[in-house]
Amino acid sequence: MIISSAKPFEEILELLKDENDIFIIGCNTCAARQHVGGEPEVIEMQQRLEEAGKHVIGWVLPTAACSVTSYDSLIEKNPVIRDAKAIIVMACGSGVSIVSRVTEVPVYSSNNTDSLGGRSQGEVIPELCAMCGDCTVYYFGGICPKAQCPKQLLNGPCGGAIDGKCEVDPEKDCAWELIYKKLEKAGRLDLLEKVWDAEEDIE
Repeated sequence: MIISSAKPFEEILELLKDENDIFIIGCNTCAARQHVGGEPEVIEMQQRLEEAGKHVIGWVLPTAACSVTSYDSLIEKNPVIRDAKAIIVMACGSGVSIVSRVTEVPVYSSNNTDSLGGRSQGEVIPELCAMCGDCTVYYFGGICPKAQCPKQLLNGPCGGAIDGKCEVDPEKDCAWELIYKKLEKAGRLDLLEKVWDAEEDIE
């Protein structure tokens, strides 16, 4: 799941300051699950833009903004998109990019893309994967230190954690404490004996 968050509405208005006849495209997968691009949020966006003096001509909610196959597929869902002078996409950067590829109309994003995360037991969990292209998460009990340790340490904790909390972000559990507990429970603390070369660290 791509984790995204809504831009401040004032920022969106600034992006659209010279635009009108706006069409809104939501995303019924990742953004919907995070309540930043599903139907309720799309309708709210339309209302807020109209209250701000913008003319919104319509909206559509594809299954996923990042899987829009063609401009015609959007027309099939809502033909008024033909009259759009601007499109705002309530999805991650991938969704915005895909929509931009199928239309010549200026496309804007209402969201910021934050990380690659997931959803478990009803909870959205950000920053699960750094998308480094070299997955070694098995060695760390399924907890990627490249993504979940702010210092991206691969050979153990920095020693700065206090009461199990990260010294960089005290709101987060120390990733290395979680890794140790997970491997200990699995009886695989031997995996921590592997020493990772510096060049294996991500930038």
